[in-house]
Amino acid sequence: MPTATLTLSSKNYSSWSLRGWLMVRFSGLAFAEQMLEADDASAKAELLLLAPSVRVPRLTHGAISVWDTLAIGEYLNEIKPKAGLLPADAAARAHCRSVCGEMHSGFSALRSALPMNLKARFPNFTVWSRAKADICRVTEIWQECLKSYGGPYLFGSAPTLADAMYAPVATRFLTYDVALDEVCAAYCRTIMTMPAMQEWMAAAVEEPDDIEELEMEF
Repeated sequence: MPTATLTLSSKNYSSWSLRGWLMVRFSGLAFAEQMLEADDASAKAELLLLAPSVRVPRLTHGAISVWDTLAIGEYLNEIKPKAGLLPADAAARAHCRSVCGEMHSGFSALRSALPMNLKARFPNFTVWSRAKADICRVTEIWQECLKSYGGPYLFGSAPTLADAMYAPVATRFLTYDVALDEVCAAYCRTIMTMPAMQEWMAAAVEEPDDIEELEMEF
């Protein structure tokens, strides 16, 4: 029986839910999913980037409750130290924490201009200039990590917290037909073909409810 519960909002739209879910899957901790209702006000605010504090996903493990995504990752690293959620090398570990923190606190233009929507495809999508700057920074991070640690994941041969943090960006690049160099395109394929991502996307397709504000039309 799972000893933990992970509370999620939409699998189609919620990038933070995906990040937290991947972290728990990478850790190997057994958990049950608890989905918020589609009309839950707090979940909708989070998805529309209106919530003052993002509290989904939330990991409940015994008497412990952790709701910030980075905090979930650090907690999982503490209780599952052999899972490799952070690199063993101190310098690489600091680098991993830095790129995770940058995703956690930045890229607001990318978030607002290219909201996560796994069911949708927008070929030849025009990206506005501020979002382009965010895309350039993301690809710069990916290129640096893949060159430094050899790939196919950002910090080597196995996924870490960094891959969980950047996985939703890979989905956005696919949804909005963002042109990528060969290295970054290969990394996106690595992320999108992970069994865990395939499982998540299959569940997203089955979600019956849409959030009208996030259904962009062009």
